[in-house]
Amino acid sequence: MNEPKQALLSADLKVINIGLELFADSLAAQAVDVVRVDWKPPLELEPELERILDDLL
Repeated sequence: MNEPKQALLSADLKVINIGLELFADSLAAQAVDVVRVDWKPPLELEPELERILDDLL
């Protein structure tokens, strides 16, 4: 294996985790540096479905 690839594979792992807490927890349990970003995709609902959910909640 050439030096740049070997250096990449032997470097400390640093992860940016976006929204998947279980994944971040698993990495942290293995002593991996994890930066957690609390993000969820924007939710676009059809008006009728939004009304039904509003009624339920």
